[in-house]
Amino acid sequence: MTTQTTAPETSSKSDTVKHAGLIGLPQPLARALATAGGALAVVSTFMAWTWTSEFPGDLTVYGYPGGLQVLVLIGGALTALLGLSSYGIKGLRWLTPAGSDSALRLAAFGTFATAWYTIIAISTQLGGLVNLEPGGWIAGVATLAAVLGAFSLSFDWPEPEPIDPEDSKSEQLRHRLRGVGAVLKAALATGPSAPARKLPSYAEILIIVAALTVGLVVFTYGIGTEYDELFIGFLITAGFGFAALAKAGLVGRVSALTAKYRTVTMIGAFAAAAAFPFTQSDDQYATIGVYILIFATVALGLNIVVGLAGLLDLGYVAFLGVGAYTAAMVSGSPSSPFDIHLPFWASALLGAAVAMVFGVIIGAPTLRLRGDYLAIVTLGFGEIFRITVLNLDGTSGPDITNGSNGISAIPNLNILGFDFGAEHTFLGFTIARFANYFLLMLLITLIVVVVFRRSSDSRIGRAWIAIREDETAALAMGINGFRVKLIAFALGAALAGLAGTVQAHVTYTVTPEQYQFAAVVPPNSAFLLAAVVLGGMGTISGPLVGAALLYLIPAKLQFLDDYQLFAFGLALVLLMRFRPEGLIPNRRRQLEFHEEAAAPTVLGKAGA
Repeated sequence: MTTQTTAPETSSKSDTVKHAGLIGLPQPLARALATAGGALAVVSTFMAWTWTSEFPGDLTVYGYPGGLQVLVLIGGALTALLGLSSYGIKGLRWLTPAGSDSALRLAAFGTFATAWYTIIAISTQLGGLVNLEPGGWIAGVATLAAVLGAFSLSFDWPEPEPIDPEDSKSEQLRHRLRGVGAVLKAALATGPSAPARKLPSYAEILIIVAALTVGLVVFTYGIGTEYDELFIGFLITAGFGFAALAKAGLVGRVSALTAKYRTVTMIGAFAAAAAFPFTQSDDQYATIGVYILIFATVALGLNIVVGLAGLLDLGYVAFLGVGAYTAAMVSGSPSSPFDIHLPFWASALLGAAVAMVFGVIIGAPTLRLRGDYLAIVTLGFGEIFRITVLNLDGTSGPDITNGSNGISAIPNLNILGFDFGAEHTFLGFTIARFANYFLLMLLITLIVVVVFRRSSDSRIGRAWIAIREDETAALAMGINGFRVKLIAFALGAALAGLAGTVQAHVTYTVTPEQYQFAAVVPPNSAFLLAAVVLGGMGTISGPLVGAALLYLIPAKLQFLDDYQLFAFGLALVLLMRFRPEGLIPNRRRQLEFHEEAAAPTVLGKAGA
């Protein structure tokens, strides 16, 4: 008689083991420590952190947070909220559909980083830790306790692979580093999303309005930071706060609502943006706002070429220059060689049309190339444009662009009697020159968004996506690849030219140095491409957010002097390493970078 033996069943998670956390505290104590630490950090912000007002923000006041204390208050409140959600409190679980533990770790660490950055800055500027008041000490201890508690929460620790003793020491070291990376990734991994409770339509729309309001407040606060320390603290808090909400699944849940109510979201977003100039008391920050909109609009036009059609264009800023120079020449400027002064609507259409013509002229002989070859050719076009306008100075060539002097003294716009260079009062609010141009540029951005959305949802848009994914397969299915790519190139050029017509009037002067591949000040081709990739290729909101960040951060990091580009480049490298699909990715592109994610039942539209 033969005895059969049954092999033991293997778990579906045989490659992971449940671990008590990176620190090793008991679970109830760890959860309580993280939650209490966040709450105590909030309390500390209502106490004095230093004895003198010499440190920016005046952190000497009891009962009223100021400066960096406000950021610690926000981070501590988010940490405490996520900690309470981890207890399964009814009403808070909607905020954390993907689980709260990984989000709690990020929020606690962000609060800790902001608080200790403030403590170190106070000690450095004022001469030691002796300058700290009780509130500063409490904030340091509370945020440290929150981090210890958050990183003591359990997670699925990947089972380490055995090290082959025959490997070299360098191979063994790389193996250990990969293991550390896997552990950190597991510690910040999200769990399965909980199904959302069905809400009434009006409640979902109110959530969208609340999200847009929060976005406006965050943007206004970031653009209005008055000193360097506050902006760095803002970057830390906003970065880790957004990452925590994304890990909790709240960002994805709100994104699903915005996709459901796309028209409401677009109207609400532009209403919130239109409210921005009325939140400013002068033109100081409205100036940054209008340049951000110019940068964002051109990036959205480039997104048609790169994000939808998959064509790598490194000379795109030249089309912005074509539109700007065209508008400058017909604006009535005394330095223009043409004695023409067209109304704005005519100069805008002319600038877009001339840029489109240049797009067709450049695209017709080059778009049969692919990949790196096309990128090199477009880069050459950008340099040819700059050198050409530099030489059209009456000496090296005909006198058309005034060479390196450019076209200056471009007059302010006057549309239907509305002078964009003068102050105007609406409902008790006074808006000045740059605020006027901000509202005009917002209207141009709305037009570009509508064009992008309609194009991406059209038959041509689907052909662009097919070309981007696999041009050979698209050609085999009967798509005229050359014609489709030429349409994308021409449309993208026209949108850039349209934005350039406004830029010419905002800057008063157009010169060749403004349109280099990597100029010191954006927009330039390198920053435009980075904005599209950083924000999210193939989306509407991605390039807008990416352009805002890429313009705002360098403008605020000028105090770093020679290290500005180094810090900026390091931040981009880290972001691309940990979120290669972009800040607001297209669903298809997100699945390309995260193959472990479950495929959705229905993929979203290209412009989602």
